[in-house]
Amino acid sequence: MVARSENGRIIAQVDFTQVVQGDEVTMRLTYRFVDGSIDDETTTYKQQGTFRLVRSRHIQKGPYFAKPVGFAVEAATGMATSRTADRMQVESEHMTLPDDLANGFVGTLLLNVPPNTAPFSVGLLTPFGGGRLIRILISQEGEQPFQKTGQTLKATVFRIHPELGGILGVLARLLGLQPKDVMVWVLEGEQPEVVRVVGQLGGYGPVLSSELEGTSFGK
Repeated sequence: MVARSENGRIIAQVDFTQVVQGDEVTMRLTYRFVDGSIDDETTTYKQQGTFRLVRSRHIQKGPYFAKPVGFAVEAATGMATSRTADRMQVESEHMTLPDDLANGFVGTLLLNVPPNTAPFSVGLLTPFGGGRLIRILISQEGEQPFQKTGQTLKATVFRIHPELGGILGVLARLLGLQPKDVMVWVLEGEQPEVVRVVGQLGGYGPVLSSELEGTSFGK
């Protein structure tokens, strides 16, 4: 994939790898920015009839990001660990985590959503304040045609809406920090794939459009 700014300029290359060992899948998604910044997320989950998070590690660093992030979660123990930019300070907190925690593999969930599924929500542990649990609402928004290698295909479009409840949601709206919705385009079929993602990295900052190379979308 390539990531573009809102004015269409390519600002990052996006690499994805996946390794399967037994019933565990480990995925790594890395944004390598032209200014040297890195957004790097490695996630392991189990797929035994249902998806269950095992562990997730997320790092953001470099001039593109206003505040570096180093955050990891171990689902079995409920331990969330935050690191400062210089790694001199490490904070760990034990949390009660929901079974549907989906850090790092929301895209995988979308590849397995049957057509016309009603909106549903899953848990997400954000790095803010040492670990803040929120819900994200996922809904289908219809289909959109796009071009790929000279063919016209149709992708299912999903909306991911962060639900910030309580005082956190009130403060986010007052301070203008409410995360924007993320839009995801999924090509259905025998080998479904995510072909486009439009949204903020980590729920804050500028909006990026990440698309498979060789694809084009209308306005």
